[in-house]
Amino acid sequence: MYKAEFERWLAYDLEDCDLYPELASVKDNDDEIADRFAVSLAFGTAGLRGVLGAGTNRMNIYVVRQATQGVADWVLTQGGNQTVAIAYDSRLKSDVFAKEAASVLAANGIKVRIWDALMPVPALSFATRYYECNAGIMVTASHNPSKYNGYKAYGPDGCQMTDDAAAVVYDAIQKTDVLTGAKTMNFADAVEEGLIKFVTSDCRKAFYEAIEGCQVRPGLAKTAGLQLVYTPLNGTGLVPVTTVLKDIGVSDVTIVKDQEYPNGYFTTCSYPNPEILAAMQLGIDEATARGADLMLATDPDADRVGIAMKCPDGSYELVSGNEMGVLLLDYICAGRIEKGTMPKNPVAVKSIVSTPLADAVAANYGVELRSVLTGFKWIGDQIAGLEAAGEVERFIFGFEESYGYLAGPYVRDKDAVVASMLICEMAAYYRSIGSSIKQRLEEIYAQYGRYLNLVDSFEFPGLTGMDKMAGIMQGLRDEPLTAIGEYKVVKVTDYKDTASTGLPGSNVLRYDLEGGASVIIRPSGTEPKIKGYYTTLGKDLAEAKAQKDALAAALAPVFS
Repeated sequence: MYKAEFERWLAYDLEDCDLYPELASVKDNDDEIADRFAVSLAFGTAGLRGVLGAGTNRMNIYVVRQATQGVADWVLTQGGNQTVAIAYDSRLKSDVFAKEAASVLAANGIKVRIWDALMPVPALSFATRYYECNAGIMVTASHNPSKYNGYKAYGPDGCQMTDDAAAVVYDAIQKTDVLTGAKTMNFADAVEEGLIKFVTSDCRKAFYEAIEGCQVRPGLAKTAGLQLVYTPLNGTGLVPVTTVLKDIGVSDVTIVKDQEYPNGYFTTCSYPNPEILAAMQLGIDEATARGADLMLATDPDADRVGIAMKCPDGSYELVSGNEMGVLLLDYICAGRIEKGTMPKNPVAVKSIVSTPLADAVAANYGVELRSVLTGFKWIGDQIAGLEAAGEVERFIFGFEESYGYLAGPYVRDKDAVVASMLICEMAAYYRSIGSSIKQRLEEIYAQYGRYLNLVDSFEFPGLTGMDKMAGIMQGLRDEPLTAIGEYKVVKVTDYKDTASTGLPGSNVLRYDLEGGASVIIRPSGTEPKIKGYYTTLGKDLAEAKAQKDALAAALAPVFS
């Protein structure tokens, strides 16, 4: 079957001439043909993500058109403005895919609002809400290596598409022939006819104003003298992040030159992810040379941000997503109480795999902290619930351990632009009182205990990878763990069991252990990986780390 599909592509008059050499190069290699054509990229609530190239299991203009036809079929049933917002990042072919998506929508009579230059995920979410669109499309593969691209679909609230809507879109995709099934028209003609319009300056201005409205101590950064090194990792963050920082008074900003401008090849780091040292190293080198207070990096689609903080000895230390989530929660709570801007009955939200240290901090400030499933759409769902009740001002902060943060209801996805602003404001504040981010973090640990949160990832590539992952999760359910190493399991939570968790069903298992540690096992929703999330609590870092290592060693055979 897949060979017939390969032959059909080979014989088809492909508009993307880049695909022909690839097809020709694999024509005698059955494994390579199967890898490209035996399956199709799955469309789920995270949309599409895959390697660029030819085939149904690759990202190319035909797969993008097919997916967009599915979105169009769904939008046409929704009423409303019959409009879709589109944004794209710096990845290879992102601009091409964005225009292809716009052309398919226009051919279906659906209006489009597309950004006129690359912009981050939060700008897409904002435009979707600003123009009261039925849906949004973001062309990105987030922080994956350069050979990947992807396609995220959003609902009218600016939140990633719900499971129900994604299922309808997927059904429509299944009925659309990948090469010939999508309607399309010339992009320029659609612009001439008014079906495609560009996002206007008033939307851009409103986006920046909404972000800057989330300042905790307005004006403070203008006088604090913060020295910052920033890298957008060759992605979309440069313009929005530097614009907002300039507006709030952070003027001493050094950009990492080799990572300043858009470059979909990400030549300075193979994995442009601010969670890892390799992506941060050029920035750390620059910060070290300049003695900067802070080094900050946003990922290619600028929905995640990572930092390296300056230590007393002049070295720089990476801050984990959990640590930054706690630092920002602590800073926002203390600052808003000080300024008298804390709402009544404030609410913060985190994912179930994020650190319980945040629960302790929230309790200390009298903030309700809600835990939701992994995926920022669930944090967006909590904001939507507050908005529906006329209480959206109660939301003060949301975060995930994977470096995603949001401090306002103006968008419904993580926003590295507002997070960058608040991190710099926080650093400026601590500098102004003779402290630092490092010092405040140590104070938090001294007050609440030395929590350690680490994540291990196990990859399962290839066509059988997803089956292996499913088998591992089923095995853990068929034969529940009673101990992990020397630590007895005192409670197992299966998040598929909605009755016991009160949350929508999810393929996640949590093990609470004797002594207070916990382990969560969760297959990734976007990559062929199973992740193990370890939380330990020790009298010091060494004790917490030793406990994590023992737990990880005991679990390793499960993932082999």
